[in-house]
Amino acid sequence: MNNANQIKDAFAKGKTFIPFITCGDPDLETTKKIVRSMAANGADLIELGIPFSDPTAEGPVIQGANLRALNGGVTTDKIFNMVRELREDACAPLELPMLFMTYANVVFSYDAEKFIRTCSEIGINGLILPDLPFEEKGEFEDICQKYGVALISLIAPTSANRAAMIARKAQGFIYIVSSLGVTGVRNEISTGISSLVKLVRENTSVPCAVGFGISTPAQAAAMAEITDGIIVGSAIIKLIEKYGRDSAAPVGEYVKSMKDAILNI
Repeated sequence: MNNANQIKDAFAKGKTFIPFITCGDPDLETTKKIVRSMAANGADLIELGIPFSDPTAEGPVIQGANLRALNGGVTTDKIFNMVRELREDACAPLELPMLFMTYANVVFSYDAEKFIRTCSEIGINGLILPDLPFEEKGEFEDICQKYGVALISLIAPTSANRAAMIARKAQGFIYIVSSLGVTGVRNEISTGISSLVKLVRENTSVPCAVGFGISTPAQAAAMAEITDGIIVGSAIIKLIEKYGRDSAAPVGEYVKSMKDAILNI
């Protein structure tokens, strides 16, 4: 089974909105409700964070979510079970593509082949490892290809000189990091993104999505003008931090506002 093909299908439908949440913040039952709410309100893919104790790419908002989830006792196996429950629900199985975002050490410590095989079995379509250097992704890439899970490549402003090489070997979609530094809401998004997207498109037909810092419908619409998809995390995590177990409805409303913005450009 090649789960990665569903990512391609999602982007083929038009401008793609990809929300991110940390699994287990505040608990896994709430995570399930939020996932369903996002799916019902226009999310095209959903990025699920597996908490890690040292999330180097994350700013304070998502670091806080990681800490809350870990303190609540979430584990990789419990997250696998949650995804399995969503996929296999007898009344309303969740069908849209889902990705895991975590760190290489989480996958290594679980056993890379076992982790990726389980991803395939439960219907996870792709894997994002922000701390995995492009030059070291070979072992993961081979296993991902074996089980039909896309290993998503990231291209940051600092990697512009390597963008063509990364793009040519990309799978699923390319995650373009909009700005230097860690994740977090920003007032302005780098204007250099258009040249990076142009370089990527000259070297691959794989779609690209921009993340890191996008939080408002206006920002989403501006980025959707030049790219194929938008990724938003910190703004959603802030809503979850505010509303806790009652987050599903406000997160759904926010997702709808962002999806509407990129559809109306």
